[in-house]
Amino acid sequence: MILFVGLGNPTPDSENNRHNIGFKIIDCINKKFNLSKQKPKFKGLLTTGNIGSKKVYAIKPLTFMNNSGICIRELIEYFKIDAEDVVVFHDDLDVEFGKIKTKFGGSSAGHNGVASIDKFIGKDYSRVRIGIGKPKDPMDVADYVLQNFNEDETVSLEKITTDITESISILVEKKLDLFSSTVNNR
Repeated sequence: MILFVGLGNPTPDSENNRHNIGFKIIDCINKKFNLSKQKPKFKGLLTTGNIGSKKVYAIKPLTFMNNSGICIRELIEYFKIDAEDVVVFHDDLDVEFGKIKTKFGGSSAGHNGVASIDKFIGKDYSRVRIGIGKPKDPMDVADYVLQNFNEDETVSLEKITTDITESISILVEKKLDLFSSTVNNR
């Protein structure tokens, strides 16, 4: 059993924000693998299904980014999912736009959504960090992550989400290094 979590904010005006890239990944996984219709459960939008032989849950927390851990804790307690079987997709300012980095555990590196999950379930889960780059002009980080992707980034984003989704079976097997290497070399 595995739980995919996509971080983002649930308001319509947030849909194309850099901070919502995790939601976009979950939407692509749901579509590609024909997971169940999204249902509001555990303070999020939950889908279920199988990828290969693995039972998969995928959720987009509706608790807003900074409270994502509340949703995740409720879900893993209910379904008895180990934190080690959780994979979180989130934006990362410190990673070049379009690049993917994976890691198991570690610090939140200032990402409030990750910090919330750490608080509620601990740090022993996998993270897929999707690079959104840093602002080119002096700008507050909060303003940057809440901006919509520009036109060029939006075109690139389609390829990024497709590459991630096409390689998801590697991630289901928890082969983090192979996953990031495969996605970054497509």
